Amino acid sequence: MTVSFATFCSCDDDETYAELRESENKAIASFVKKGCSVMAEDDGTEILHVDPITEISEEQFYAQDSMTNVERNEYVLFAGSGVYMQIVRQGSGERIKDGESAQVVCRFHEYNISADSLQLSNRVPAYEQLPDIMTVSNTSGTFTASFTSGLMVNAYQTSSVPGGWIIALPFIKLGRQFSEDSEVAKIRLIVPSTEGQKSASNGVYACFYEIIMQRGR
Repeated sequence: MTVSFATFCSCDDDETYAELRESENKAIASFVKKGCSVMAEDDGTEILHVDPITEISEEQFYAQDSMTNVERNEYVLFAGSGVYMQIVRQGSGERIKDGESAQVVCRFHEYNISADSLQLSNRVPAYEQLPDIMTVSNTSGTFTASFTSGLMVNAYQTSSVPGGWIIALPFIKLGRQFSEDSEVAKIRLIVPSTEGQKSASNGVYACFYEIIMQRGR
């Protein structure tokens, strides 16, 4: 299977930051309305598919026991950050407890919404044996995280975890098993540039993520 990753975007000096943010917001709105489909170049296998999204409020999300209805393709919009989140699977393990630090193993697709391209992934054959590892801590309900290894560190030359990823951590349970069919946590996110990785922040573009997380050793 051959997959071409998109090149990273950079800001156009002729556009103001406000104009770039407006373009980003329009791209997010279009993505919410239309979704996307990413196919492998060599055999036409579908790597990533997103149907049109049903947006719900934080109030509705919490009223649903902090869950999103996958059959209706619900995503909760966290208005303060602009992050959209869908919990595909909450996971069968345990949440990271107050005062605890844990190693978390991540397998993900990163899709550049503005470029309409799969930008980074360790869920394709070339990289599937190289999961990203991050250390996560919970201090009185405030989660912090940093990458220790993986594609995100190599691609963006920083251990910083996108804020959008961290927003999801209080809502999932982390087990140790892994397979596509097991009950490990699986989330989907739309992450605006203000909560994104370094290239997204500098280039002012949003990314869609599909992430599978399990507890490390």
